[in-house]
Amino acid sequence: MKIKSRILDADQIARTIRRISHEIIEHNQGTENVVLLGIRTRGVPMASRIAGRILENEGMKLPVGELDITLYRDDLTSDQEQPIVGRVQLPFSVRGADVVLVDDVLFTGRTVRAAMDAVIDLGRPKSIQLAILVDRGHRELPIRADYVGKNVPTSMQENVLVRLKEIDGVDEVLIAHLG
Repeated sequence: MKIKSRILDADQIARTIRRISHEIIEHNQGTENVVLLGIRTRGVPMASRIAGRILENEGMKLPVGELDITLYRDDLTSDQEQPIVGRVQLPFSVRGADVVLVDDVLFTGRTVRAAMDAVIDLGRPKSIQLAILVDRGHRELPIRADYVGKNVPTSMQENVLVRLKEIDGVDEVLIAHLG
């Protein structure tokens, strides 16, 4: 894999998180019923960052949970060993809440579909919204994000690499050419 370009640096990611935070507040006319669910792995620190921005701007501490959608994926094969139950850290109920799923990259839509299945299994929310750092296109399912940091048209020979300080030690989004 060869790095082709950097599409977001640390400052641009911070501005994007700030903008998405404002959009969530505006769309929901406040934050009273909003909960954030980060999709593992990089959606989790992004959800925490959004919650931090909303706390700074609105003085409201939003509940933040962590969702591992491994068992809900439709690409698990039957020859794999017994799958391990995915971790869900949810210190609140989603029942009746406006749930904002947070992830780093929206690609085919399959991860988001799996996350929505997991949320529904946890309880019936009032709504499910989606916040994404990068939308790279190539949808296989009719799914779109409500809050998009950056739309980046890519080819199938490219990959979007999101690196976040909490996991990777640096904040950046790169386009890499496969092969």
